[in-house]
Amino acid sequence: MSNLVTFKSAGLPAVSSLATALRAVAPDVGLGGVVILKMDRTGHWVFGADQDEVEDGSKWAVNPFSFVHGFIAWGEGEVLGEKMVPVTQPLPEMEAAPPGAKKGWEPQVGFSLKCISGEDAGMDARYTVTSVGGKRAVQGLAVEIATQVEKDQTKPVPVVTLGKDHYQHKSYGRIYTPVFNVVEWVGMDGPEATDAAEEPGAEPAPTGRRRRAA
Repeated sequence: MSNLVTFKSAGLPAVSSLATALRAVAPDVGLGGVVILKMDRTGHWVFGADQDEVEDGSKWAVNPFSFVHGFIAWGEGEVLGEKMVPVTQPLPEMEAAPPGAKKGWEPQVGFSLKCISGEDAGMDARYTVTSVGGKRAVQGLAVEIATQVEKDQTKPVPVVTLGKDHYQHKSYGRIYTPVFNVVEWVGMDGPEATDAAEEPGAEPAPTGRRRRAA
């Protein structure tokens, strides 16, 4: 956990105003220097242009002030337009979708997170999603953070592991959905103590890391 780069110096608004904004994340609804994190169609978490698979059991700190909502327009495998704003702001007003947008403007939600354990520790990532299951998972995490903030404003940062669930679609077969498992809550300046697994002399666990085909 000593790898957690704090969010404390990010010029963020007061924690006391966070719960109201997070509860406004709608279930039906551009950052630089970060990798794109997503769940692929086979239910694996992957990131980056090479679709590297996320290490099993890795922990990720979610920036509670990074939740965004808005819209995205997809063409044939490329983004034709995207307008995202913090959840503290109303959804952006939209003009006509770009020519070639297969589904027009699609509602999208997301947030930023940082890996804090394992071989990807220190990596910043962005997660955005338009699917029904994905939006529900983001909304659910936002509500968990809001509830935590209302109980304890000193620890608003959820540390999560990336899991999955699935359901059976009558036309498309098994559909995987993301799950964010909160394992602990920490302050904006990081955890109070270092995990035993990172103490001197501790042996790293095998990762079973694979690179997935694009």
